[in-house]
Amino acid sequence: MRVIDFRTLAGTEFSTVPLPRPRVDIRAALKQVEPIMQSVQERGAEALAELAKKFDGVCPPYLRVPESELVKAERQLSPELRQALQISIEHNRAGHRAQLPIEKNTQIIPGGYVRQRWIPVQRVGLYVPGGLAVYPSSVIHNAVAAQVAGVAEIALASPPQANYGGLPHPVILAACQLLGIKEVYAVGGAQAVAMFAYGIPSGESASVPICKPVDMVTGPGNIFVAAAKRYVKGKVGIDAEAGTTEIAILADENANPEYVAADLLSQAEHDPAAASLLITPSVELAQAVNKAVARQAENTKHRERVKQALSGEQSAIVITRDLDQAAAAVNAYGPEHLEIQTQDAAAWATKIVNAGAIFIGDYTPVPLGDYMAGSNHVLPTGGTARFSSGLNALTFLKSVQEITYTHAAMESLYAPLHALATAEDLPAHAHALAVRLEDLEN
Repeated sequence: MRVIDFRTLAGTEFSTVPLPRPRVDIRAALKQVEPIMQSVQERGAEALAELAKKFDGVCPPYLRVPESELVKAERQLSPELRQALQISIEHNRAGHRAQLPIEKNTQIIPGGYVRQRWIPVQRVGLYVPGGLAVYPSSVIHNAVAAQVAGVAEIALASPPQANYGGLPHPVILAACQLLGIKEVYAVGGAQAVAMFAYGIPSGESASVPICKPVDMVTGPGNIFVAAAKRYVKGKVGIDAEAGTTEIAILADENANPEYVAADLLSQAEHDPAAASLLITPSVELAQAVNKAVARQAENTKHRERVKQALSGEQSAIVITRDLDQAAAAVNAYGPEHLEIQTQDAAAWATKIVNAGAIFIGDYTPVPLGDYMAGSNHVLPTGGTARFSSGLNALTFLKSVQEITYTHAAMESLYAPLHALATAEDLPAHAHALAVRLEDLEN
């Protein structure tokens, strides 16, 4: 991994200093995605079949996967994998239930109340990718958050696989069955987002659509899925425009270089464009990690993918003057995943304001969060942790206020409201109260 030395950088200001980052051009991808979105909107199931053959190399036998295939896939799970999926589901339910907000009814003035309600989105489309890896964990992390929030209808799409007769990967189907998700589609990429956003009508003789439009689309994917989400944003809600995965590790001389190296590799195996970043004031640790990375990379299954990711411009070891400067670099970077492997790691975690999720201490590597820590692994990438959160139960909830005032409470606010309405030259606003006061007097 290349080494970047920031020790001579003045202060802790990184806003003008380029930190390693994957290059993502959503605008270019949008140009390629637009005809796909239009084709699905205009031609429905026919377009989906053509796009599956073009991009997935197979024409699925069914657009909507029969429930019998879900049952079959779940029955074929090994006992070990079944248990792992069930543990992940259980832990994620517990973690997401803790996120649910409490409804409150607040008295603003005597007789005047504002009740805070939280209403779940009614219908959600979940996308689960199927590129370089299989992601039943993404099924769980998306679906559990939506279920805990109380979403009434959940549909899921995953690419058809030529190796499985045009169906999504069987472990994806099995996870859906374990979660009780019955509406599953063999559709991948941008076209899945289009299907969810626009819906797919049935033939002329049928009145029930193949797929009803959704209110929100969530789930990770490649740059074309991200571009498709941007294309339909506003027509439907989206969680985020997910980019390439990334990890930053804040470490000092107390960190174990073998642990650090293993964690950098764990994200690098996702994608050749994945970003792995070590930020440390310890030159000795940096040197030891570089050696450990080289050695461990030779023994990992996806060594070529890992080597490409770790040697790319998006990955590096950053040397800082001290941990304060290192923490400042982390906040400037805003990583999707942040590990802190320092002395008093919990205290340093309080200094971080920009990160998708923070993994504290030597025994909390990111893969715990990927699978069964109880947190969500759908997290903001590309520095968007500065202003956004990872997927959670609140993603699927709408905040609605109910306002109730008695006549006396309304009357007590007439004078100040009249003053504000007059200042804004909106006299009809004040009249809406005045007519009620006059009506009572008459």
